[in-house]
Amino acid sequence: MSVIPESGPRRVLAVATLVSTVGKGMYLTGGVVFFTRAVHIAPKSVGIGLSVAGFAAVVSGIVVGRLADLWGPREVYIGCLLACGASTAAFALVGGFPAFLALASVATAAQSSGLVARGPIMNALGGARPQELRAYIRSVTNVGIALGAAMAGWVITLDTRGAYVALVLANGCLFLTSGLLMFALPSIPPAPRTAGPAWIALRDLPYVAMSLADGVMSIQYRVLTVAIPLWLITATTAPRWVISAIVITNTAIVVLFQVRAARGVDTPAVAGRAMRRAGFAFLAACVMVAWTARLPGPVAVGLLIAVAVIHSLGELLQAAAGFELSFSLAPDHAQGQYLGVFGVGMALAESIGPGLLTALCIGWGMPGWYVVGAMFLATGAISPAIASWAERTRHRYTGADRAEVAQALAL
Repeated sequence: MSVIPESGPRRVLAVATLVSTVGKGMYLTGGVVFFTRAVHIAPKSVGIGLSVAGFAAVVSGIVVGRLADLWGPREVYIGCLLACGASTAAFALVGGFPAFLALASVATAAQSSGLVARGPIMNALGGARPQELRAYIRSVTNVGIALGAAMAGWVITLDTRGAYVALVLANGCLFLTSGLLMFALPSIPPAPRTAGPAWIALRDLPYVAMSLADGVMSIQYRVLTVAIPLWLITATTAPRWVISAIVITNTAIVVLFQVRAARGVDTPAVAGRAMRRAGFAFLAACVMVAWTARLPGPVAVGLLIAVAVIHSLGELLQAAAGFELSFSLAPDHAQGQYLGVFGVGMALAESIGPGLLTALCIGWGMPGWYVVGAMFLATGAISPAIASWAERTRHRYTGADRAEVAQALAL
């Protein structure tokens, strides 16, 4: 695929994605600091609030996936972008914990559900090789996040309420703009109706188990955006600009190497093994973060950048595995709801992750980082067995026979 897609639906999707992810990068890098520095909510309360807010995304992802199958994914995705923009812009009005919790719940649910609705859009526009478009959109996503992170780093350096308020307002405007841009995309027909249970994905136990394992591994995203920023502020002498540097380093690695990392992850079995290797990388990164508490500032900075590199290698593997598992194991007639179920794992990571990481890594300190690393290692270790179970049982849950499944997985 070219650097810039040909004019038409792919370019519309790419531009809309870039616009929204610049806002996402601003929020991921500066959101926690905004709530602690500008709204003066205690760090532990912010972590707990983000966890509670994430529970809204657990249910919303499944419902939105089903709606995308019934109504068409474009319309549902636009609704998610507009809801996310309005709620994040309203963060500027937050004066305490209750308003923060309410708006964070809406924003988290809308953002998580939007990713579910976007999946069928990428498959529809990708033609015979949708994996190439998915890889390209992930690269665009990380470019946008890097740009947003750089802007947020400047805001954090200013460290004024006015700058933080401008940050969240800009974030909201970017999501709203992305939603408006998506109106230029042609409508995509709903999934074909078939006989059988309406909520077949919820009955697919191996797929549900795989989504939960991916969800535990997805807590790693909050390591970079919640745990490390709070750890840096409360437990190290490293300067605050390192928060932005970590996000930019992570994003650059993903942009440059995600397609290459995903190239060989083309079956559920290979994806399970990639998840296992990711667990080792996340363990190493967590142990290294813990060590920064006892190091002088300059040394801690160098180690944190090394953490960003090692953590990013794990992310490349986990993302490639998640793409393969979520799409290849989902039948065409229920793709939206299957992706919604797989998104439950990510939603649980959003809900449980911030509170868990805050309690362990910030509340407990160095031992907490070791526990989090061990959690990633254990989850990665069992992922190959779950992937094998899911691959063996496709015919039970999708109605396909073994020959059809084998042929589909070989494509």
